[in-house]
Amino acid sequence: MKNAIYSLMILAFSFSGIAQEEFIYEETQIKMASMAAPEEDRDAVTVYGYDKNGKVVLLKEGTNNLVCIADDPGMNGISVSCYNKKLEPFMSRGRELKAEGKDMMETRAVRKQEVESGKLKMPDAPSMTYILSGKEENLNRETGELKDAKLRYVIYMPYATTEETGLPDKPHTPGMPWLMDPGTHRAHIMITPADKN
Repeated sequence: MKNAIYSLMILAFSFSGIAQEEFIYEETQIKMASMAAPEEDRDAVTVYGYDKNGKVVLLKEGTNNLVCIADDPGMNGISVSCYNKKLEPFMSRGRELKAEGKDMMETRAVRKQEVESGKLKMPDAPSMTYILSGKEENLNRETGELKDAKLRYVIYMPYATTEETGLPDKPHTPGMPWLMDPGTHRAHIMITPADKN
């Protein structure tokens, strides 16, 4: 009976947070998240990461215009990003809605309504986001080094259209810039460098 209760306690604990072997310590989360930023900006970025319960927490207060997000332990693969501070209201609202249990489509609908009502402010100029991604097996969890990582660029331009930018709404060749979600509050230029041969 004792063994059964102990097993249940272990099982319950495993679902209540991040497993010990999966948790990445704060210094490493900061280093990993900062790698998405241009090298000259990395020391001064603000960084949000995850505690042992999987909750988003502020890990480092920065002094420049970039906010970085550590890898979400609940998602497959490794992905860290840094974005212009002007995007913080939009991004932080997304994190709040996710924490409330809303899925991606519900989050999009809520933010769309809030942007259109003026409750949620979007940038008034093009705003940059850097996204660094890779495979979990290529991550050194102690040093934060990620082998064979890929960096893509996203430039938010709310309500931009294909007509005014001259960009297509899909890429025609690998690595070319294109406009995703044109004409909406989420409109952004995508630049995914082509794979090297």
